Amino acid sequence: MRARVAFRIEGEDRKGRWLVTCDHASNRVPDWVGGGDLGIPLADMARHIAWDVGAAGVAGALGRLLDSPVILSDFSRLVIDPNRGEDDPTLVMKLYDGTIIPANRHAGAQEVERRLDRLYRPYHAAYARLAALRPDRVILAVHSFTPCLRGRAPRPWHVGVLYSPLDARFSKPLIARLTREPDLCVGDNEPYSGHLPGDAIDRHALRLGRMNTLLEIRNDLIGVPAHQAHWAARLAPILTEVLEAL
Repeated sequence: MRARVAFRIEGEDRKGRWLVTCDHASNRVPDWVGGGDLGIPLADMARHIAWDVGAAGVAGALGRLLDSPVILSDFSRLVIDPNRGEDDPTLVMKLYDGTIIPANRHAGAQEVERRLDRLYRPYHAAYARLAALRPDRVILAVHSFTPCLRGRAPRPWHVGVLYSPLDARFSKPLIARLTREPDLCVGDNEPYSGHLPGDAIDRHALRLGRMNTLLEIRNDLIGVPAHQAHWAARLAPILTEVLEAL
């Protein structure tokens, strides 16, 4: 594993076909952003608004089981969101799920450009390099979602498979396979659509014709390492089975 300011890579030399990604792996705030503090309580920094709770552990375990490299962001999505296009209005959030982000309220174009240069662009450059190491690369993006947004209905899904209608080659068979698991409630492009122009899958998979899928696991199911390992162990053979069938 090699450490970087903007990202971490695990198993770069692994021979598997997958590239496992975790865009929202960390809730770290670099010390050059607000002195390492976005101005919100620690309890909020531990919530889904700052990172994808449990996703990094699942991604790392899947990389080991699939013998494939993993790339993980090393900055909070509230600093800048690597799963948004550079021109997306939600790239630097000022309000998220009821929480105002003081350090972002007056972040102008110059500050956003600084975060792009020091965090967002290095992450995507490393992502692109790893993806290009195999011509038959399959992108497996790992995320997690909160069981309930404030003021919204509870989300029943254990796992969601997100995809763009532009390329559902892998995701549709994966959904069909997962729905055969009798104890799983599987979301088909739930809890939200998987097509967002300019996001990481669009940038590194759709535009280049790479097979891809995005897994969203409900974060109350993967809050501790043992549960993260359990989900990775359950999903890895299913992912392998579907890919082999294709």
